[in-house]
Amino acid sequence: MDEALVFNAIDSLVAKSMVAARPAGATMRYRLLDTTRAYALQFEVQDAELTELAARHATYCLRWLEDTGNEWPTLSSASQRSLHLAGLANVRGALDWCFGSNGDARLGIRLAAAAAPLFLSMSLLTECHRWSSRAIFALDESMRSGREEMHLQAALGVSLMFTHGGRDAARVALNRSFSIAEQCGDALDQIQVLGPLQMFHLRTGDFRAALTYAKRCSAVADALEDSVSTTLAHSLMGISLHLNGELGRAQASLAAALRYGPRSGRTTTNYLGFDGRILAGAILARTLWLQGHPDRAVERALLTIKDAEILNHPLTLSIALVWAVSVFLWVGDLDRADEHIDRLFLRAEPHSLGPYLALGRGFKGELAIRRGDAEKGIESLQRSLAELHAAPYELLTTPLNVALVQGLAATGRLAEALALLDDTILSVEANGDLCYMPELLRVKGCLVLASVQSGADEAETYFRRSLEMSQG
Repeated sequence: MDEALVFNAIDSLVAKSMVAARPAGATMRYRLLDTTRAYALQFEVQDAELTELAARHATYCLRWLEDTGNEWPTLSSASQRSLHLAGLANVRGALDWCFGSNGDARLGIRLAAAAAPLFLSMSLLTECHRWSSRAIFALDESMRSGREEMHLQAALGVSLMFTHGGRDAARVALNRSFSIAEQCGDALDQIQVLGPLQMFHLRTGDFRAALTYAKRCSAVADALEDSVSTTLAHSLMGISLHLNGELGRAQASLAAALRYGPRSGRTTTNYLGFDGRILAGAILARTLWLQGHPDRAVERALLTIKDAEILNHPLTLSIALVWAVSVFLWVGDLDRADEHIDRLFLRAEPHSLGPYLALGRGFKGELAIRRGDAEKGIESLQRSLAELHAAPYELLTTPLNVALVQGLAATGRLAEALALLDDTILSVEANGDLCYMPELLRVKGCLVLASVQSGADEAETYFRRSLEMSQG
């Protein structure tokens, strides 16, 4: 059909108020009114014609995603985001058709792979999991080991990791994605999968393996002139060094991540599921506290939360809140910690962020112990830790164990407290979250002093070791 005739027909429908026209920057968007749509659907249309229209619609959605889908994290105004939300509704409809009985599964695979970064950017993790897994199931031999599978496996791994913890399925998906990225040999593809792999090992408590992946990520980023990759590499290296107890180097990496803001429509949210600069700010706050700067730590934590709120990204804000709560607990600001735990629940619940909900319950248990209700706190912490171990999500179980030890000691269960503390120390030595070792040794000294009448010398040994490690 002649292009001029098409536009004349559309203008005629707009003039008759049958089609709504809406400016979208330099373009115009058209949408059938509900009454017009209902009227049009009354007419019989041949199946072949419907199939052709649906395929054209899905192809249009694919092109839209390729052109603008990655822009979501950079859109700040409500009007800009409303256009993307309208586009997302089209994508959902197209995916439903593609994977339906009369659809085009190959087109659906390409569409799902292109949509995955948008789902992650909007914290639509359950939806990301649904369509990524559906598309992977539909892959035929000709499409396996290609870029579509690489992106789908990475998206599946990330969505599983944040909604269900570090399950075996997430590990398999991320490893498969990285294997394809290595075969393809594209450095940008590799770094986009190395980031989620590093986070996976952090969340499952293998901190030494996570540091190895962070180093690989940094090596690849060094070869790229890409601000997003640089930000990601500095953020992930910073958190690994922080947890390893190398606070000076961690601070340098985290500060670098905050300096190198992305200068394109992409951000780490497009493939990591959250904004790497927010993670860097949150971990920097903890690093400052451990270095003896409590006021600066609180200031940085609050600033990071404010920055996360501006992004309007629930997962990123949940991450900022989780790490900020630990700072507020460390400085003894229990009311502020309580307030931000409640905010964490409000953000995590609607998006099925199971590990974050379990963390929130653990934080509430620590609060109860600090406020004098040790029995309630012990119960909450034990339930929280059981959920986190089952996920598994081990990124913050060590400080929760410390809180549980203190609760057990407060109720006179010193033998249980010492046993748990010794197990936690062994775990830290094996897994590598050494930033907690000074506190573990300090608490061990206190328990030895309280439980053994002649334990002053032994307690002093633990106190000295704690002091030496904290100054190192």
